[in-house]
Amino acid sequence: MTDILTLVFRTFMSQTEVKKELTVTPPSPLTCSTLLVGDTSISRSVLLMAAVTAASEVGMRVMFFTQTQIQSLPVCLQKCVPCLSTESLKKIKFSYPKTLEELLQQVASLHESTNTSPTPPSLIIVDRLEGYLCGPGGGSHSGLHPGLSCAAHLSALLCDSAAFLTQLLKQRCSSLAPCRVIASFQSEVDSGQAGREASAMDPILDVLNRYFQVRCTLDRDRSYEAAAAGLQEVWNIYLSGTGITEASGTKGCEDRPALAQEWQLLISPDGSMEFKLV
Repeated sequence: MTDILTLVFRTFMSQTEVKKELTVTPPSPLTCSTLLVGDTSISRSVLLMAAVTAASEVGMRVMFFTQTQIQSLPVCLQKCVPCLSTESLKKIKFSYPKTLEELLQQVASLHESTNTSPTPPSLIIVDRLEGYLCGPGGGSHSGLHPGLSCAAHLSALLCDSAAFLTQLLKQRCSSLAPCRVIASFQSEVDSGQAGREASAMDPILDVLNRYFQVRCTLDRDRSYEAAAAGLQEVWNIYLSGTGITEASGTKGCEDRPALAQEWQLLISPDGSMEFKLV
């Protein structure tokens, strides 16, 4: 499910780079879910970039779930896409469920005619899963960890809804199938540790990994080289998971690790964002 993210990275690639030909391979219906792990503010910007890119570049209908109101698009989008058409923005539907129960109800209703007419959404985005899974009402189920069963329930529902919508898309508009899912999650584990090391210790993230076939990890680069570049922030982006393996033609090789792809996100002092293939 790296097709949408790869399209985002390529669309907002640094202008100083020679834009390499990046093949965007359509994912199989079994590998259409991506989990974005890292800083909340950065991940939300990437999610919004994914929504706008999918709507404007591919013509997808997007369903965007988040707990907090979105007043305006990120500075990076305003700078990079200053003439974004109203028609493209109309393809993105924002919904603001406050609790896990509300989110579950709204995801479960995605198959209803009000959400699938004339064309079902091809991309489901959930911003800040931790707000639903670890917030009030998010850990009401019993168990060793209060959020584990909730994480499994929500993830399974997202995957099931995407599979159902994929069948509708194939019937009505095959070019927009399959339906993809992208969600973000910030681990409660000590943020002082490296992102990939900290996330490996989070039991909720361990459950999410069973359902999301691709992991996109955001790690802040605090090296001297990053500071010397004169940029406000530099983030390393790592794509990994079973979805990457299958897309790379290594399916069936269980003893071979998933192939990883690496990018960098460069944030300038004025707030503009550019991606660089490493």
